[in-house]
Amino acid sequence: MNYKRLLLCLLIGYTFTSTSASAYQELQPPHEYDKVSKELVEMIEGIHYNRPHIDDAISAKAFDYYIDALDPSKSFFLQSDIDELSQYRGSFDDALRNGNTQVAFTIYNLYLKRLETRLDHIQKHLPDMVKSFDYDVDETLNVDPDAQKWATTQAELDDYWRKRLKNRALTLKLNGESEEKIISTIERRYKNQLKQVDQTNATDVFQIFANSITAALDPHSNYFAPRASETFNISMSLSLEGIGAVLQMDDDYTKVVRLVPGGPAATQSDLAPNDRIIAVGQEGKPMIDVVGMRLDDVVDMIRGERDTTVILEVTPSKGDTQTSKRISIVRKKVKLEDQSAKKEVVEIERDGEKYKVGVITLPTFYSDFAAIQAGDKNYKSSTRDTKQLIDELREEGISALILDLRNNGGGSLQEANALTGLFIPSGPTVQIRDQSGRVTPLGDTDTAIAYSGPMAVLVNRMSASASEIVAGALQDYGRALILGDQTFGKGTVQVLQELDKGQLKITQAKFYRVSGESTQHKGVMPDIAFPSLIDKETIGESALDNPLPWDKIHETRYPVYWNIPAYLPILEPRHEARMAKDPNFVAINDQISEFKSLAESYKTVSLQESTRIQQREEGKKRELERENTRRKALGLERLTSVEDIVPIEEDTYAKEASEILLDFIATNQVAQQQADKQTAQK
Repeated sequence: MNYKRLLLCLLIGYTFTSTSASAYQELQPPHEYDKVSKELVEMIEGIHYNRPHIDDAISAKAFDYYIDALDPSKSFFLQSDIDELSQYRGSFDDALRNGNTQVAFTIYNLYLKRLETRLDHIQKHLPDMVKSFDYDVDETLNVDPDAQKWATTQAELDDYWRKRLKNRALTLKLNGESEEKIISTIERRYKNQLKQVDQTNATDVFQIFANSITAALDPHSNYFAPRASETFNISMSLSLEGIGAVLQMDDDYTKVVRLVPGGPAATQSDLAPNDRIIAVGQEGKPMIDVVGMRLDDVVDMIRGERDTTVILEVTPSKGDTQTSKRISIVRKKVKLEDQSAKKEVVEIERDGEKYKVGVITLPTFYSDFAAIQAGDKNYKSSTRDTKQLIDELREEGISALILDLRNNGGGSLQEANALTGLFIPSGPTVQIRDQSGRVTPLGDTDTAIAYSGPMAVLVNRMSASASEIVAGALQDYGRALILGDQTFGKGTVQVLQELDKGQLKITQAKFYRVSGESTQHKGVMPDIAFPSLIDKETIGESALDNPLPWDKIHETRYPVYWNIPAYLPILEPRHEARMAKDPNFVAINDQISEFKSLAESYKTVSLQESTRIQQREEGKKRELERENTRRKALGLERLTSVEDIVPIEEDTYAKEASEILLDFIATNQVAQQQADKQTAQK
C-alpha cells in the first residue's frame, strides 16, 4: 500500500477572496523524528537495491513528489507559488541527511494556508454557489490530471474550482438528489475535509516528506510512521475483519488497487481495481462522504465486526467516471480455505469424441505456517493442495491441464518454487539478484513430477510477483503454453526494517527468470493473447511512478521440453477464428473497443445537464444492445435493463484455453507421426 499520498488535497471550490475568518496553526518539525530522518538515509544508501546516494538529483525528484502529494489536482497552489517554492528543490537531501526537515514544513504550511483560506470561504458561500449554477450552459471540465497545469492567475484557479464544484453538484443532481440535499452533502464534505486537515499532525507531514524521498527511488519503498505501520501490519496479517481490498489514495479519492483473492469484495461484489470509493455507510445508517478523507480513517470505516454489512458508493473505473453506484459487502475474515486451490473439469467435444481438460484455480501462493510450526503433517499449502487436485483430475481422465493464475497477486516465494517443481523433474526456477550484485538461484530438487502432460497457464494483468515466477519458469522450460494478458511486472523484493519510530519497507532485490530476463516492469508476455478489460495503461508496474527498469542477467542451465514458439503459427489463427465467432469474446472485444474509443472523451466532462443525460442514456443503450446481441447468439432471453446484466462467465476463458490445448495435442501428434515416419524411412 503506497502511503506517499496519505495527505490529500481537498476538492471543489468557487470564487476566492484573500480573507479568511479562521486562522490556521503552523506545524513545526517533530524533533523526536530527527534520528529517524538520519536512519532513513543510512538505510536507503546501505541496503536499497540501487545503492543510491541521496543527492540533489534525488532531492529534485522528491520535491516534485512532495508537491504532488500535497496538491495532486493542482487546486491550491498557483504557478507563482511553485516558482517560489522551487528554491527548495535541491534541499530535500540535505534536510533528510541532517535530520532538519524544516523545509518540508515551510512548504506544507504555505499549502495549509492556501487550503484553509479557500475552503473556509467556500463553506460560507456554498448555498449561493450551488443555487447560481446554470446547467444549460455548454462548458466542460478537464479531469485528466496529466493535462492539468498550475493556474497562473487567481481568476484562472477560481474558474477551475467553480467548474469542479458545478460538476460535483451536477453529478449529485443526476443521481436524483434535490438541491437541498446537494448543498448539505457538499457542506458535510467540506466540514469533514477541514476537520481532517485540522487533525493532521507533524508526524503525518514528516511521513509525507519521507515518502517523497522513497518515491524517488521506486514505487514499492515506503516509510510508515507508527500509526501507519500498525495499519500496514494489520493488513498484512489480515487480523481484522474487512472486505479484502487493498486501497490507496489517488488525488482526493480512495482508490481500489486490487482485491484479495477469496475475500468478500472479490466473491460478493463487482468492485474492481481502479474503482474510486466516494462514500461509506453502515447497514441502517446514512452514507458518509469520504472524498478527501485520510486513507487510514477510510480503512477504519470499512472495517467492522464480522458478518456486518458495509455499503460503498463507488465511481467505476470503466465508463464516464461520473456515474456512481452502491455496493453492499458483508464483512468476513479472509480464511486460508477461501484462498485455497480449487478444481473443475471442462469438457470439449471434437469429431464426436469428448475430451476432459482439468482446471486448477490458484488465487494466491499460501502456506499455513502456524500448522507447520505446530508439527501438523497435514498442513495446507498451495503446492500440497495443487498436487492433490492433480491426482484427482488424473483419476478423472483429463487430457490436459490448465493452471489458472489470473488475479493471483503472489504470496510465498517458497511455494512458487515448490509448485513449479510439480511440473519439471528438477532444476532452477528463479534467480534473485541482491543490491551487491550477487545472484542466488532457487530451484526444485525433487525429481518427482506430479503432472507431465500438456498444460497451459492462464494469466492476466493482475497476475503478479510469485505468479510471474511460475509462469515465466514454465514458459522458459517450454513446459506450458502461457495464455492471457501481459502480467503485472512486479519483479522486486521488499523487506521491512524497524526504525526508531515506525518502519521502512525497502526494495532490496530483483527477480530474474532462468532465461536471465527480469520479470520487473515487463512482466511475462503470453504466448497467445486473450482480450482483457483491464487497462494496462492504468494498472501494472509500468503504470506506477518511477518503477525500476527491465533488464537481463546471464541465463542458467535448463532443458526445454517443448518448442512452444514452433506451434504458435498453427495455434494462433485457430484461436483468432474461434474468438471471432464466440458471442462472449465478440462482446468483450466490442466493450474494449468502446472503452478505447471513448477514453479521450472521458478526460473532459460536460457540465451541461442535457449532454450528460444523453451520454448516460447512449452508454446504457450501447451496453444493453451489446448484451442482447450476445444473448441472442447464445439462445438466451433478451434483457430490458442494464441493471439486469451480469458479468460474462469466467469459464469462457477456460473453455478457449482448453480448445488451444487440444489443438496443441493434435498438432503435436501429427508432428510426432511425421517424425516416426521419417525415422522408419531412414
